[in-house]
Amino acid sequence: MPPLPELPLHALQARFRQALLDGDLSLMADLVVADGMPAEARLAVHRNNLLLSLHAVLADIFPVTRGLLGESLFAAAAYEFIPRHPPAGACLLEYGGGFGDFLAGFEPCRLLPYLPDLARLEWVLGRAMHAPDAEALPLSALASIPPEAVPGLVLTLHPSIFHIESAWPIDRIHRSGRAEEPGLGGVRLEVSREDGEVFLERLDEPGFAFRQALGLGATLEAAAEAALACTPDFDLTSAIAGLFQAGAVVAVTIGLPSGVRE
Repeated sequence: MPPLPELPLHALQARFRQALLDGDLSLMADLVVADGMPAEARLAVHRNNLLLSLHAVLADIFPVTRGLLGESLFAAAAYEFIPRHPPAGACLLEYGGGFGDFLAGFEPCRLLPYLPDLARLEWVLGRAMHAPDAEALPLSALASIPPEAVPGLVLTLHPSIFHIESAWPIDRIHRSGRAEEPGLGGVRLEVSREDGEVFLERLDEPGFAFRQALGLGATLEAAAEAALACTPDFDLTSAIAGLFQAGAVVAVTIGLPSGVRE
């Protein structure tokens, strides 16, 4: 048997990864000893194990999506998604972040238009459950802040808090596991975790705009402007107090003074 070509480890790993994801097992065939079984057949075992393992991960993360799509269509979606979007890291709890976006272009979902948002919600629920803990601050943390610095404050929300909106009642669909008829209205949701349990709360438009902006790192002034753009009656004082009362704020940072931009 001719000697096998020598490759640096990183090149060998890259070729092996490409072969398993693309399905072109001939890329690695010259580097695998047959030993009674064709080289490509040996590689096919690895590829099958990879797809099955990651399919199982996706099935665990998106159980309601799987139930509504059906086992065979979910498997078809997973096996199409996995080669295009392999894990970026070793922690499989973080896998599947783009699955909702993928389903938006997956033809069988055309008749289930709420499914991509439902998948996005399930992804966020998993992230909230496994987010790190952080100690909440009391409202008194603002007592020492000079008034002129208040507009530039950045309120860091708890790592388990996420915001998601949809034209569909995806919280109700997730809870019931059943499809909804069109025209039943959308939702703006805040996802959070308390005592090891994940909760969903519906927010009104200005409250959602305010909290989502803060979650994205906006200053208090910018978040308030986002809420006021929804309604001029937005009560900023009550909104801030509600955040602290809910234990949602874990850090307060004094940013730029009012009117100053980088």
